[in-house]
Amino acid sequence: MTGAPEACDFLVEAGWVVPVEPHGVVLRDHAVAVRGGAIVALLPAAEARARFAPAETVSRPDGVLLPGLVNAHTHNPMTLLRGVADDLPLKAWLQEHIWPIEAAVIGPAFVADGVALAIAEMLRGGTTCCNENYFFPDVQAATYKRHGFRARVGLPVIDFPTAWAASDDEYFDKAGEVHDQWRDDPLVATTFAPHAPYTVSDASFERIRMLSDQLDIPVHLHLHETAQEVEQSQQKHGQRAVARIDRLGLLNDRLIAVHMTQLTDAEIALCAQRGASVVHCPESNLKLASGFCRAADLVRAGVNLAIGTDGCASNNDLDMFGEMRTAALLAKGVAGDAAALDAATALRAATLGGARALGFEHLVGSIEPGKQADLVVVDMAPLETQPLHHVLSQLVYATARQQVSDVWIAGRAKLRDRALVDMDEAAILANARQWRERIAGIALP
Repeated sequence: MTGAPEACDFLVEAGWVVPVEPHGVVLRDHAVAVRGGAIVALLPAAEARARFAPAETVSRPDGVLLPGLVNAHTHNPMTLLRGVADDLPLKAWLQEHIWPIEAAVIGPAFVADGVALAIAEMLRGGTTCCNENYFFPDVQAATYKRHGFRARVGLPVIDFPTAWAASDDEYFDKAGEVHDQWRDDPLVATTFAPHAPYTVSDASFERIRMLSDQLDIPVHLHLHETAQEVEQSQQKHGQRAVARIDRLGLLNDRLIAVHMTQLTDAEIALCAQRGASVVHCPESNLKLASGFCRAADLVRAGVNLAIGTDGCASNNDLDMFGEMRTAALLAKGVAGDAAALDAATALRAATLGGARALGFEHLVGSIEPGKQADLVVVDMAPLETQPLHHVLSQLVYATARQQVSDVWIAGRAKLRDRALVDMDEAAILANARQWRERIAGIALP
């Protein structure tokens, strides 16, 4: 090396770096240099020390450095409903419990407190970005921004009045206002979030398609979540829900299709042809007995696969390490193939696959120069992940979220040595307890 060392904000040295792109690669004793919130270099640690003069060096010889995990489907205000109506099928869970409780508590304070609790949980589990789908997106966006968390915030559309909007026109008017407010923000972006085919009309879907094209933003949709949904669509519209969405022009490269547990071979091929992304939520699907997403077949067909936790009311956590493991194991059982959805592919779905689904692949999802420094260190020293024969296998099949030691978003430290940075954990817990007491007093119909 010749000349003066380059200045950078910080250097992260790790025993192993998993950049995700190229696929399946693990780099031993490498470092990432960060400047101005972005990754400027990925190189062997010895070369990094010679090339850079960092303001700070974070050395994690027993750690694996990853891109931040992307939770591609969440209802994060519902973190405050964790465990209130367990062990019920989807329809009874939603209509007899969740919706009545929401009607009694939903509002800006509920949304803000639920999102703050979710952010803290996600950071402690190595998640740095999420795709949000709930009401009061203005409050959600402001809360994510306040805590420096990266998010796509859904602009809700549903065919009945809620606390957020009373009519179709109001849903769309408010969607436009929220989008305009956040359209140029570096951390928070928007997406249309029509609830599901059984709660949104053709007219609203057509309006969403037009606006999605004009604004160049994705559409985040529960689709083929249950067999009942598909049957209902056939009875009401004369075709399966995927076919209806395709007829309406929404099955395209902007579609983020969530759950997709009821797919034929032809529908999988059509999703690949149209460029749609599928978000697999294995634990929520299992808990609600909704069905099995054919994740391995989707990947094999060339469909971009992402992973999401769904909301805490139906999961009951935001643990993307657990979700990766369940996704990989379930895919093997569904496919009858032990090689289906291997560890590297599961990790890719939880990082770059999610980023691609959200339209954020140019920003995050892999460790590459020029991308944002959304980074996570996982401590592999604990006995539960020793001996370390294969890093990718241990990350997916043995690692717990409690092993996440450090997190950065856009180069800003959000977790250091397991301690949250700039978040008042005591206040978050106090808010959660206050909501528990309030929700416990609600009389259900």
